[in-house]
Amino acid sequence: MLRSGMFLQNRYEILELIGSGGMSDVYKAKCHKLDRLVAIKVLKEDLSNDESFVAKFKMEAQSAAGLSHPNIVNVYDVVDEGKLHYIVMELVEGITLKSYIAKKGRLEIKEAVGIAIQVAQGIAAAHEQNIVHRDIKPQNMLISKDGKVKVADFGTARVVTAQTQGSVAVGSVHYISPEQARGGYSDARSDIYSLGITMYEMVTGHLPFEGENAVSVALAHVEEPITRPSHYNPDIPVSLENIILKCTEKRPERRYAAVTDVITDLRRVLIHPDENFVTMEPDDDMISSTRPISQEELKIINSGQKSYHPGQDMIARREPEKEYQYSSSFDGVRRGIERLMTGAGLFVAVVIVAVLLVLFTRLGGLFRSGSGETPDASGIQMETVGSQPGESLGDTEVHAPGAINLPVDMAEAKLKESTLVMKVTEYVESDTVESGYVISQDPAEGTVVPKYSTVNVVVSSGNGRIDLSAMALNGMERIAAASVLEQNGLKVNFEEEYNDTIAEEMVIRYEPAEVKAGDTVTLYISLGTAPVMRTVPDLYNISEEEARQRLMDANLNPGDITTGFSDTIPEGFVISQSVPANSTLEEGGRVSFVVSAGTEESSARSIAAISETYNMKGLIGPGQMNAVFRVEVRLRQDSAEGPVYKTLMEPREINGNDLLPIEYSRIEAIVPGAEYGEVEVVNADSGEVLTSYPVKFFATE
Repeated sequence: MLRSGMFLQNRYEILELIGSGGMSDVYKAKCHKLDRLVAIKVLKEDLSNDESFVAKFKMEAQSAAGLSHPNIVNVYDVVDEGKLHYIVMELVEGITLKSYIAKKGRLEIKEAVGIAIQVAQGIAAAHEQNIVHRDIKPQNMLISKDGKVKVADFGTARVVTAQTQGSVAVGSVHYISPEQARGGYSDARSDIYSLGITMYEMVTGHLPFEGENAVSVALAHVEEPITRPSHYNPDIPVSLENIILKCTEKRPERRYAAVTDVITDLRRVLIHPDENFVTMEPDDDMISSTRPISQEELKIINSGQKSYHPGQDMIARREPEKEYQYSSSFDGVRRGIERLMTGAGLFVAVVIVAVLLVLFTRLGGLFRSGSGETPDASGIQMETVGSQPGESLGDTEVHAPGAINLPVDMAEAKLKESTLVMKVTEYVESDTVESGYVISQDPAEGTVVPKYSTVNVVVSSGNGRIDLSAMALNGMERIAAASVLEQNGLKVNFEEEYNDTIAEEMVIRYEPAEVKAGDTVTLYISLGTAPVMRTVPDLYNISEEEARQRLMDANLNPGDITTGFSDTIPEGFVISQSVPANSTLEEGGRVSFVVSAGTEESSARSIAAISETYNMKGLIGPGQMNAVFRVEVRLRQDSAEGPVYKTLMEPREINGNDLLPIEYSRIEAIVPGAEYGEVEVVNADSGEVLTSYPVKFFATE
């Protein structure tokens, strides 16, 4: 095992162990040459002398190295250093899909479909290169912190050729296709079956087939009908259920012909979930959903000879890696089995091994009679309590290893190494054990149990709280951050503020730091650097030229400049401005103003009159009777150049409890010949028109 701080090739610095499996250990490391984090998969030391394991390990690298796709883990380098064999890969910061399912129990439909599409895209990219993964399962799917799903571990992958299609396929027994379990021919449709089982687990939280040992699970894949996913989750739409059922047909010819067809139907689920658009193959006597192993198949497997099938020339070959290892006392039996496996499939080999083990155990029991041990119903000697120091184990017995405080996938791998099957019986909340980790196991660690028996484990579902720090939201773009939160069952609220260091539309911070599903998270979004604000100068009753200069001095710009008649403001001086004096405006902002055209002189004048009263209560409402406002009264008329104004009452302060008389017996028109106008009451500070009264002008001498 490598240690933190060690360097490989004077380039890769080992940081920490992040995973372990039956063949290899995975480390987080830093590539100092390219200044990036990587994952390094190292073949275990006790396997480095086994040429078959080394070859299988290298095969993984060769299979994956030629693949480049966003949904496949990239392979950067393959290295042999003496007995040290390792693969340098892309580091995906996140969790496996298996752990994610364990954490959530089961996934929401849209989330499951989204993940399935990404996985299928990765598989399709491999199939385009004629590479069949052959071990599709949630443990080999990584979900990064930004929601990207990547397919990993091409350790059992094969390039599909006329010489390799007949190879006996080895995959994880809970996801293995019937043809792989039979020791038959695996192709792209085998990956489709395993993808279907994975989708089944995502939307139901259950595996379709469980058993006391690997043999019984493999048999179930071959012969037992699959329980409809809606049995466990009635909310599954009919379209998605039929996709899963078509993917998991027993006969390959009844499944989808290609993964791209699966992707097409999955995308359609998102748009029309309740439509029954999946085309299923007809169910007739010639194509049944289940089929037991025939005697001819068994003879072919046992003989290991070349077999002919319609349209194909297949050769059964020995896999470089055996699924199980046995004790040294059975070396002779093991060698015989290895010869048998030269032409046999995994399923038949395991069955024969199990029969031989039972026979040897029964024979051994004859020589241990009187020892005080009690045989079980099958005649196999077994202990029901933890072994004592110095006790010897029977040939079919092992000590149950410890799985407590391990993540689900590592616990399963550890039990599998001891030829045991793990079964999750319950998910419970825990304040002390991290989500997805094992809380307890039965039988307990150290207990002597039969090989291939089941160890039941209870897994933590966490404390029900979600730590947002793991999502790395700070600095994420607004839409992406909201998407991550919504995918985790959270609601989103946005607040915007200026920030000198965080780019516009990026997350500055979030609140709260820890939530539960359904809670609302507030994202504070950057508006970029805050603008410089300037004070608006007072332009009233100054010349147009001086008004322009004052605006320039304040780093502001003149807006629209119009003219209007005034009996009180001299010609060429400012009557009013669009933005109140002493208010603030963003630097470079525009301020419009009206310049007096003087008193209108005409021998024939148009006159209007008005007699109204404006109640200030209508402006402020009750409760603010002591408020004071600056208001002015003006005449407005529209000309060909735009609106023109004439002041009727200069700005003055009015109490909120006052009545403002609007009484003018002789209002002269501003625009010659104009028949109508409006008398406006204006907030002198903001320029807002509070109310207006239409007036009609009549010509007079």
